[in-house]
Order: sequence, then structure tokens, then C-alpha cells
Amino acid sequence: MLELIITVAIVAILASAALPLTQIALQRAKEQDLRSALRQIREAIDAYKQAADEGRLSRGADESGYPPVLGALASGVEDIKSPQKKMIYFLRRVPRDPFAPAERSAADTWGKRSYASPPDDPREGADVFDVYSTADGVGLNGVAYKEW
Repeated sequence: MLELIITVAIVAILASAALPLTQIALQRAKEQDLRSALRQIREAIDAYKQAADEGRLSRGADESGYPPVLGALASGVEDIKSPQKKMIYFLRRVPRDPFAPAERSAADTWGKRSYASPPDDPREGADVFDVYSTADGVGLNGVAYKEW
């Protein structure tokens, strides 16, 4: 009987040690997904801006050349230099913020910063210059998710 109690106690101690490791592994996986999603969206925004600067997208004189909405990166825009008026797609789909609630659409999971807003006070505006996570909390690296 004593052996059974010792065995149960050892298993309980091991299980209590494994739980925090599992939580850290889950958080680390979500953080990797966040880094990847931010990189994909930011690269797509830069490619959109480059296409606009090259004159491949129609834009007004007062427009910055950044996408007007995040969804434009996946829905595509017409290449005005193409004789067939082909569409240019910058993303297959807009990735979602892995820390955001599941009931929100992927594009709505991100905070958006317009070109006209300052970096220390990001605000939405007429275009999407950058995106950031709206999740509360701090990453394993000690930096708030909103600052990634």
C-alpha cells in the first residue's frame, strides 16, 4: 500500500511540473504564429506599396500608396499596366492574430496603423501602413504583444 501511495505522489509531482511546461510550449507556439502572421502581412503591405510606387495600381494624388483596407491584400487589385487587366494578389488570405477571439474575422483581429498616425500612438485612418496585435499580455521575451 505504501508503494502505491509513493507512486501516486511521484506521478502527481511530475504532472504538476509538466503542466507549466505545456502552457509555456502552447504560448511559444502562439507567439511563433504571431511573428509569422505579422511578417506575412507586413511583407504584403510593402509589396502593395511597391506596386503602387511602380504605377501598377491606380491611386489618387492624395493617397499614400498603402492599401486602403487590410482585405485588399487578399482580395486583389487590378494591375493597370497589364493589357489583360490581371489582378495582383499580395496574400492568399489574411492571417488571423492567434491571440484574438475566434468569433472575429481575420482582418478584424489586427490593430491597424495608418500612414498619418505617429508610431507611439497608432490609429486607423485612410490606409493600412502597419498592423499590430491587439492582445493584452507580454510575450516570453518580455515585450508586450502590441509592440511586436
